[in-house]
This record gives sequence, structure tokens and C-alpha cells, in this order.
Amino acid sequence: MAKRRASKWQREQRPLSTQFLAPGGISTGIATKRDGEYHVRFISAAAAQKEYICPGCHGRIPPQTAHIVAWPTGSLFGVEYAAEQRRHWHSHCWRIAA
Repeated sequence: MAKRRASKWQREQRPLSTQFLAPGGISTGIATKRDGEYHVRFISAAAAQKEYICPGCHGRIPPQTAHIVAWPTGSLFGVEYAAEQRRHWHSHCWRIAA
């Protein structure tokens, strides 16, 4: 029987490389919402390999579903903290979010 991987919540956190947060990195744009500005990245269905929970509707985003990843452009606690706040959203939920 194949051994299952530990839940991502139980695995040790891997360090985030801040080079991806620089202009020309993985962010494909900046969106302004009521609570601030966010880096936004569009994930294609082909690139979506894991399941996520959308913070907008609390529904599943199954693998191979196009969606959006967004995180704050900055934080009082630094760039790495802001990047750790990244969340995966259904495209529709992101559009209607405040």
C-alpha cells in the first residue's frame, strides 16, 4: 500500500523566496480592493495541481480548475509576511470580493 503524504498543514513550512515578489516575478497584476492592493496571479487549469478552499465562498477549488491567487502588496510585518497571506480564489469570487 502506498504511503500517504502528510497534510500540508502538518508539514514543515518551506521558506518563501522573495525574488518572486519583485516586479516581473509571478504577479501578473495588481488589483485594488476596499482593504488594499493585492498582487494577482491567474492560474490556468493545466497548472492547477492541488485542491484549495476559496476564502470567498468557502467552497472547494478542485485540481485542474483555473483560479486566482492573490496576496497583499505589502504589510507592516514585511514582504514575506504579506506573501504568506496568499489565498486561492474562484475567479468569480475574486471579482465580487469587496
